Amino acid sequence: MSSITFKGTPVKLVGSLPPVGQSAPDFSVVDNAMQEVRLSDYKGKNIILNIFPSIDTPVCALQLKKFSTQIADDPNNVLIFVSLDLPFALRRFCAIDNIKNAITTSDFRHLSVGQNYGVKMLDGPMAGLYARAVMVIDEQGIVRYSELVAELTDEPIYEQSLLQIDSLG
Repeated sequence: MSSITFKGTPVKLVGSLPPVGQSAPDFSVVDNAMQEVRLSDYKGKNIILNIFPSIDTPVCALQLKKFSTQIADDPNNVLIFVSLDLPFALRRFCAIDNIKNAITTSDFRHLSVGQNYGVKMLDGPMAGLYARAVMVIDEQGIVRYSELVAELTDEPIYEQSLLQIDSLG
């Protein structure tokens, strides 16, 4: 069982992120068009997987904006965001901010990311939502970089995941 903090207070998580070198577990989420999306749909692509609590919080919104502006429109790279927000909220946010290169998804239907990736918060004021995490998954589905952000209100270390995705070509 992993843990993070929220404003300095410890928060337990349901499990642990998949370690670097391991196959990324598949999951099923819902995109902005209410269609099922699986991680395995993107096999053969490099993936930056962003998991966060809610698009309606400043750090989550900033995380989506920063990654979407820093990832070039390279057809070999896919930017996937997962939260428990409803697809309507994610679609609204992307439309307002003119974000077109990110796949924003909701795990409201299956909760498979929370279980398979160990990011569901078990206690604290945000209990039930997902912790902030970033993973880089290569074309074969292997985890090449993994960051569970230690303090929920902090941003991820963008440079580390961007360097990793650049190294995959």
